Amino acid sequence: DRNIVTVQRVGWGGIKNGKLLKLVSDEFDVFITSDKNLRHQQNLTEIDLSIVILPSNQVPVVKRLVSAIDNVLETISKSELIEIYED
Repeated sequence: DRNIVTVQRVGWGGIKNGKLLKLVSDEFDVFITSDKNLRHQQNLTEIDLSIVILPSNQVPVVKRLVSAIDNVLETISKSELIEIYED
């Protein structure tokens, strides 16, 4: 059973990456984002969170990648970062 929410839905819209990642790691196991620079901007080794990076957050792209996202969520390890590419 998965609890999937958006940053906006939980009231975290506008919160910057460092603080946002801390909030997410306190509540969730996996963070899905389209921020490709995240791994370079943040020290991810200090965060107990798995991260999935998508090529875009546009709804048509995310819809096309649903099965790939689902597969990653089934196999991702704790604190792992996986980038999904669009074919």
